[in-house]
Amino acid sequence: MAQTQGDWVLGNYKGAGYWFPGIAEKVGNGKVTIRYDDGDRETVAIGDVRPYDWMIGMKVECNFKGQGEWYPGTIASLAGEKIGIAYDDGDKETMKTGRCRSR
Repeated sequence: MAQTQGDWVLGNYKGAGYWFPGIAEKVGNGKVTIRYDDGDRETVAIGDVRPYDWMIGMKVECNFKGQGEWYPGTIASLAGEKIGIAYDDGDKETMKTGRCRSR
């Protein structure tokens, strides 16, 4: 769980079961306000937040070329908000982390 403001976290956006990266902007009263890497903001229960744990080799789903379709792949590189993905179908792409999610 995010304990302090400024932590990089994963939030269960809209409680849909997908975890998106963002920054904990405000923490208090059992709630966390997250500014997601794609620009969205949301205040959620602390139970809907977990530490950012993405690493090279981890499986994620990403929005290929920002066109709205989510495809499975593996993190090939990671540097701040930049992520390189090797998709399961053989395609590769580098993008901002805000276009990816984990389960």
